[in-house]
Amino acid sequence: MLRAGSRRLAASLTSPWRQTSVISPHITQISDDHHNTAAADYDVRSIYRSNLISRGFASNSITPNFEDRVPPTMAAITNPTSKIVYDEYNHERYPPGDPSKRAFAYFVLTGGRFVYASLIRLLVLKFVLSMSASKDVLALASLEVDLASIEPGTTVTVKWRGKPVFIRRRTDDDVKLANSVDVASLRDPQEDAARVKNPEWLIVVGVCTHLGCIPLPNAGDFGGWFCPCHGSHYDISGRIRKGPAPYNLEVPTYSFLEDNKLLIG
Repeated sequence: MLRAGSRRLAASLTSPWRQTSVISPHITQISDDHHNTAAADYDVRSIYRSNLISRGFASNSITPNFEDRVPPTMAAITNPTSKIVYDEYNHERYPPGDPSKRAFAYFVLTGGRFVYASLIRLLVLKFVLSMSASKDVLALASLEVDLASIEPGTTVTVKWRGKPVFIRRRTDDDVKLANSVDVASLRDPQEDAARVKNPEWLIVVGVCTHLGCIPLPNAGDFGGWFCPCHGSHYDISGRIRKGPAPYNLEVPTYSFLEDNKLLIG
């Protein structure tokens, strides 16, 4: 019991941040008298006996008081060092590659890779779907037209992908006139057979190749189309014959589903 009290008293004497009023005169006396060690030991024993008598013989008088310890922050500031010391009092540390933790490590790594793979797959799908056309765009990508109501020699205009499309049902005279033209004399040389799938039907995009105006059907010097904006004349096959337009009227992609059904696009 005396040894425990001596250790506690020594800890209180060495603590720079806590000194009680009971032992402060004796600490001053001990620190001043460096030559008489026997007197210092006697003072320490007398201080301990006085504290022991004043406190009584309760159990808490010899139990260590954790408040008398130097805080770790104060100790680090007082004695700076580059050595790192880990407090292993409240936890148990395992060395790297410990076999008992191998299953948990595999579980964490596998779960993390699965999450990363799922996120990458989701991003790729979002990117691919963002590049594909929406349903309303796909609905406008193709157009089905009934040709039964179109009379020979007339032109019908339909809208496809926001652009007008001319559908002309040509007569036999129109087909003969289109084939009688000297292809070498045309600005954009192209035979009539290369612009139609069925000689009776001519399907062209109704946009002038000069500045994007809409030509008038059944007009012009050649019986085809005439652009009133800048005076371009197209023949019965949609080929440029006169005016500033550099190219013939564009022929869209189309097919015949039946005799009287046309699919544009």
